[in-house]
Amino acid sequence: MKKQLPLVILLLPPMLSLFAQTVSDTMVIDELVVTGTKIEVARKNVPLTVSQVPRKILEDAPETALLPVLSEEVPGLFVTERGITGFGVARGAAGQLNMRGLGGNPTTQVLILLDGHPQFMGLMGHHLPDAYVSSDAERVEVIRGPASFLYGSNAFGGVINIITKKQKQDGLQAHARLQYGSFNTQKYMGSLGYRKGKFNVFASFNHDQTDGHRDTSDFKINNGYLKAAYRFNEHFDLMVDFNLAAYETVDPGMTGAAAGERIDILRGKSSFSLNNKTERLEGAFKLYCNFGDHDISDGWHSTDQMMGLMAYQGIRLFPGNVLTLGIDYMNYGGKGSPIVTVLRDDDGKLIKPVTFELSPFNNTWIDMSNTGLYATVFQQLWSRLTLSGGLRYEMNATYGNQWIPQLGLSWNPQNSSNLKASISKGYRPPSLRELYLFPPANDGLEPERMIACELSWRQHWMNGRIKTELNTFLNKGENLIVLVPPAAPPPPRYQNSGKFNNKGIEFLISYFSLKGIGLHANYTFIHMTNPLPGTPAHKLFASATYRYKKWQFRAKLQGIFQLYNQTRSGVEVIEEDYQLLGVRVGYRLNRNLDLYLAGNNLLDQSYQINYGYPMPGINVMGGLNLKLVRE
Repeated sequence: MKKQLPLVILLLPPMLSLFAQTVSDTMVIDELVVTGTKIEVARKNVPLTVSQVPRKILEDAPETALLPVLSEEVPGLFVTERGITGFGVARGAAGQLNMRGLGGNPTTQVLILLDGHPQFMGLMGHHLPDAYVSSDAERVEVIRGPASFLYGSNAFGGVINIITKKQKQDGLQAHARLQYGSFNTQKYMGSLGYRKGKFNVFASFNHDQTDGHRDTSDFKINNGYLKAAYRFNEHFDLMVDFNLAAYETVDPGMTGAAAGERIDILRGKSSFSLNNKTERLEGAFKLYCNFGDHDISDGWHSTDQMMGLMAYQGIRLFPGNVLTLGIDYMNYGGKGSPIVTVLRDDDGKLIKPVTFELSPFNNTWIDMSNTGLYATVFQQLWSRLTLSGGLRYEMNATYGNQWIPQLGLSWNPQNSSNLKASISKGYRPPSLRELYLFPPANDGLEPERMIACELSWRQHWMNGRIKTELNTFLNKGENLIVLVPPAAPPPPRYQNSGKFNNKGIEFLISYFSLKGIGLHANYTFIHMTNPLPGTPAHKLFASATYRYKKWQFRAKLQGIFQLYNQTRSGVEVIEEDYQLLGVRVGYRLNRNLDLYLAGNNLLDQSYQINYGYPMPGINVMGGLNLKLVRE
């Protein structure tokens, strides 16, 4: 299989040349995106590489969790898993995000947003992957590269923005989904949307549970979401939302070892947003809060919160120009117990014999604050060329101040072609966990820094029915924070790793036919001077969809090659290659009801993503979708 992969890559350019004669200057409708600019801009004019995963793909996926779908559809993004559903937290957890070789373990270098609001655990600094569900998402936008100039320090390696649903048509819409499958896996979802005049509301509830494919790998989650909005007039609207997720899981442990801890987590978030949009002005004022309560059976208990405000205003000073000014403030922290530390000397070396004791931070609230001022400008020239720049002044209460710049251009030689180039800085100070918590903590850590260069080409063929995208990127930086295994005796310690150099290519092609045929494929290659956990050197995904009358068929294949992850000896290749084949068959009984059956890992591959945690073999899920509309 490894020999076949380069052959596939070499065949791609000749395949594309077959379509070259069909390129014309036909007007191609491009998506509007908000994640790369804070305000709506055509995707082709944004110099950053922004992927968009639409609602239809999210709805057709059998997964309730959002991140596995993104791992397939978005080039350059890989998400670790350990079972049929559920990621967990702490020791043995999955859900680690890796964007172009960056992410961290746990993930602190890729920022997740919910309607533009940052989402991470205030005390540990990482996201909570089980809390993000596909049923609440209208679409997802992904910046594949640093966006620190726009979103601050945690956007060091990339950004995932989950844009939630809202009721767009007057009347009532209801949606229910029931699924059952292998390992007693059950998934239930219900949502309700209502709109009348200027008021609209959307609510949803999800329940997942499974016995798991291994002993003591059960998982259960309840997730509720409520969003209400009111439109005062054509220029102003207000939105409030609230989300609560409660889940229980257990670490099944490595193969041959005892099971790990049982985990009980409650997570919540709430936000308020006042938005304005006129012919020349577009902006928002937002308040948000994220909180959690974590209990682990080894005695650990923690509470945390993250809160902040965002205010920005885009101004169209003259034709082809957009100037955006903004300010962000964020405070995050928490307390936990027991926090144990190890005695070290002034140089950070272990004092022998190794002595553990309660940390001065045990059961003590600790926090950190960031404030950012930023400006971005877009200027269109001669209707074909867009120049852009951004500058952020990041103020951290612990690490001082930092300038974060970005420059880019987007050129459209014709309406069906788009060339982009950008250079940007990534910046991330250490998290509270890395600085102060547990024996690996190191309060002498330096912030991570990176310069990222990117060049991309997008092309529409056959009047937009075929879309291709080719990206090259180079990330050069220093001070990546890694967990370094020590010489005896333990424990390990967080340290800055010196300089790093990640480079690679990404390719995407999609085809849509009016006859109901859809094809999609993407490929990623990453070369890393220092391989990081949870990173495949090659990732390939392909899918085919066919609709015939009331039937829908979808097949997908994901190939992972040279997957690195953490082992007892360090970061090593734990899987040379594996291929996952999935098939979904759906049948629409009537306008309101459809049935489906999905099979995963149909090649029955034996593989692991987390070292020592084997993944399930062949597994199936069946279910039904019910949709009702009342005007």
